[in-house]
Amino acid sequence: MELIDGKKIAEEIKREIARKAAEIIDAEQTPPHLAAILVGNDPASETYIASKEKACRAVGFTSSVYRYPAEISEQQLLEVVDFLNTDEEVHGFIVQLPLPRHIDANKVIERINPAKDVDGFHPVNVGRLALGLPSYVPATPAGIVLLLEKYGIETEGKHCVVLGRSNIVGTPVSLLMSRKAVPGNCTVTLCHSKTTNLAEITRQADILIAAIGQPGFVTGDMVKEGVVVVDVGIHRIEDNSEKGYHITGDVDFKSVAPKSSYITPVPGGVGLMTIVSLLLNTLKAYNREIYS
Repeated sequence: MELIDGKKIAEEIKREIARKAAEIIDAEQTPPHLAAILVGNDPASETYIASKEKACRAVGFTSSVYRYPAEISEQQLLEVVDFLNTDEEVHGFIVQLPLPRHIDANKVIERINPAKDVDGFHPVNVGRLALGLPSYVPATPAGIVLLLEKYGIETEGKHCVVLGRSNIVGTPVSLLMSRKAVPGNCTVTLCHSKTTNLAEITRQADILIAAIGQPGFVTGDMVKEGVVVVDVGIHRIEDNSEKGYHITGDVDFKSVAPKSSYITPVPGGVGLMTIVSLLLNTLKAYNREIYS
């Protein structure tokens, strides 16, 4: 069993991004600018945005956050999106989810200029991804593929089982793993809450991507020997330790790891790749690689 070290890979990629940003600055050009819209004070969202700001500073990007109270109206938020769409100093931006219930998240996402949609959630980018055209790929799925690539994990002809069909992770990563590319060329089974005989399917997986949102859901009896396991879940579980909690994923690491050829830890695996992928998308937006 080998751990897939997301921290090591993320640091390697950030060093390369920083080198490219330094070249831009040395040429006396404006560095890439990643902005974020944050509505309300959800703790998880606050943590993610703080991590994004830190990562931007580390690689030499400009970072800005537009903070608004949870009471902001949908129309007011759409006007903020319109402003960032036309701001030439902002190369890419995200709208942090979830949004308050009175705001239609789909309407907000559809309002984003696809050329600045570095989260890869706009229907245009999702459609281009489905068709195998150049697009901004959602950060977590992109990070998963990067990890598989960096570790040289064979994917062609393998059976990849994805647990969870969210638009943020499950659905896009299933598209990435099935496309004609490296990594890719998998036969993909996308499972969800209505899937019957789930354990029978997961035991067939050569590569198992768990993004089902339930702590410890995947257990040792649900996987075969030699499986590659990618754990996307991250959950804070209260306990009697000094910190009062521990972090775990969707996979029961203790029972699954001994049967795995490769496995991502939680923390230290996929999560660290998400922001790196966001930085890579921002660099692409800056260079107009997708929409020239």
